[in-house]
Parts: sequence; C-alpha cells; structure tokens
Amino acid sequence: MKSYSLKPANPRMKRVPLASLVPGMVTSEDVYTPNNQLIVPKQTTLTDKLIAKLELYSILNVRIDEIETEERRKKNPAASKISRASEVEVQEPEGQSYSEIIKSSPEFVEFQANFDEAIDGFKSSMNAILEQGEPIDVNEIFHNTIDTFDMEKNSSFGFFHILQNMRQYDDLTYAHSLNVALISNVLAGWLHFSPEEQKLTTLCGLFHDIGKLTIPDSITKKPDKLTDEEYKIMKNHTVAGFQLLQDQDVDDHIKNAALMHHEKCDGTGYPLGLQGNQIDKFAKIVAIADVYDAMTAARVYRGPMCPFTVVEIFEKEGLQCYEPEYILCFLENVVMTFVNNRVKLTNGLIGDIVYINKQHLSKPMVQCGSQFVDLAQEKDVSIESFV
Repeated sequence: MKSYSLKPANPRMKRVPLASLVPGMVTSEDVYTPNNQLIVPKQTTLTDKLIAKLELYSILNVRIDEIETEERRKKNPAASKISRASEVEVQEPEGQSYSEIIKSSPEFVEFQANFDEAIDGFKSSMNAILEQGEPIDVNEIFHNTIDTFDMEKNSSFGFFHILQNMRQYDDLTYAHSLNVALISNVLAGWLHFSPEEQKLTTLCGLFHDIGKLTIPDSITKKPDKLTDEEYKIMKNHTVAGFQLLQDQDVDDHIKNAALMHHEKCDGTGYPLGLQGNQIDKFAKIVAIADVYDAMTAARVYRGPMCPFTVVEIFEKEGLQCYEPEYILCFLENVVMTFVNNRVKLTNGLIGDIVYINKQHLSKPMVQCGSQFVDLAQEKDVSIESFV
C-alpha cells in the first residue's frame, strides 16, 4: 500500500492518527485504500469532510507535511482557525437549545444511567475474559449490557437524538462498542430481522472491536504519531479479535464480525479485501454502525459532526462500500428521525426540517419562517448544526 509503505524517517513528515487530524493539515503522501485506490492526493489540505471520508474508508492514520501545513497557515491565517458548531455564535430563538432539551429530558437521563451501568458490566466481563481466561457467556453479557436498555422506547426516533449527545466518554473502545451494538440493534429492527437475528446482530456489534482490547493502551491512547510497527499492531485488531473468539463457544457470525467489520463491498476494506457476498451479512451491518458512530463522534477540533453531513458523505462516497439494501435502509430511517428538528443552515438561516427528499437524503426541505429552503436545489447551502 503506497501510503503506508516503510520508508526512512523524513523530518518534515509526521504520521498522525485519524482522531488527531485537524482541518488545515496538509498530506505529505497520496492516501490509498488497502487495495490501492487513491482517495486523497498528496499535498491536499484536509477539511472536515475529507477527514470524515478517511474514516469511511477505515484509514487509521495519515502522513502529514508539518512544514507545508505551517507555511499554508502563515499565508492564510483564517484557514487555521478551528471552526465547530458548538463555538459558532448562533442567533437562536429564546429558550433551550436542541442539546439542552435532549439532555434535560427524562429519557436522556434514564438512557445515560443505563449506558453507564452497561459500560461497567461490559468492562467487567471483558476483564474476566482477557485477564482471567474465563469463557465468554454471550447470553449473560447481553443481559448485563443491552437488556438494561428499553430499545422499544428509545429506538427509532428517540435513540439517535440521544446518541448525538452521548459523547463525553473517555473509555472510547467500550463506549464505541456499546454504541455500535445499539445502532446495529436498531438497524436490524428496521430491516425486519427476526428477534433472534436482531439479538445476534447486536452481539456482533458489541464484540466487533474486542481485538482492540488486546492492544496496549500505550498504542490505542497514544496522543502522538504511531510508529510503523505500532500502526501495524493497531490495524491487526480485526485478526486479533477473530483469534480471541476463535476457540470460544460463540456464534460464527460474531467471530466473522470481529474479523470483517472493516471490509467493504467494493473490496477496498481490510484485512482480506473481501467483496460483496464474501462478507458476512452481520458484519455488513456492523460496518455501517461502526463508521456512522465514528464519523459522528467528537474530534479534538469540533463537537459531534451533524448527522446530515455524515449522510452526505455516505451518499457521495460510501454507497458502493456497503450492502445497498442495508445502507439505504439505514440512511433513509436515520434522516427521518430528524424531521421537525430545528437546524442552522450554512447561510445563517434557522428553520425546521419539514420534508425529506428521498433522492437526496442529506438535502431536506427546511422551513425558515415563511420561507421554504429546498436544499436539493440550493447546491451551496447545507445543514450546519442542530439548534
């Protein structure tokens, strides 16, 4: 792979983990997918959407040209200013913001308490498995984690509003695994899976990143650049997870999800470069939940990315990467959960989402007072944030 070949150290280059990338950084090499598809050329100035695109293609880190990045910042100081929705001065109507309304609701308070309890239970179970060699009892773990949630109550319309505001956890592997399990659960329900298959899908999401728990914290939580050897260890988490589960009495689909959740239907994924029907169907669902949760997560330079921005990236870049039936079902249902929400547009207008355009899911109709803004027609305007 051209972007990650072993090369002598270059003092102007720095390998930066995906989570530490910031808009304004300049790539020092072409960035390729595992099967050598170019996705970001050399000497490209990264934007928020380009960083999310790297997330979509499961790129773990990128070589950055520190000298060029600094030079471009000097030439254009405005470009180096970090912009995020939570820091923008918004002229909002009087009253609570979208986030404040969600966080003060009884549903959110109950969900957060259950989430904290579920993380503690999952962490205890994983420690017993990894440190004491105890066998995996999936039914017990499911009962101690997912069963703490009333998914009938919080799935669909309520769940994604709550999830958008559940981003304060430092223990990212456990919190992310639980998020992916819950998103997978909801998607399986939207796909009308049987109760048994829905439970299995949820377990696949819960255990998909178990391989990361075998990687030292010195690598997974390293704030600075990873060495080539550390990057290789990190990327191997899919194989490590499969090996950890291989001799356990768990369903083969759970093992496959740990191995295949970074595979893409067009063959651009890893570790095996599988395509289409070669990928376990449960792993395909987990892959969607995994990247959605990662792309909507907070970054060092911004709060959680607006779901409509993520949907736009999926529409432009990701439809070929995922099972069409699954990804279209997911995107259509996700955007429907945000109908009637108040949003701020990139042109400064504030209004309510009143209609979803099925041909352009990321471009709904927004009513701003007496004015209706059809984002499918206004090509230069998009949703910036919820308010």
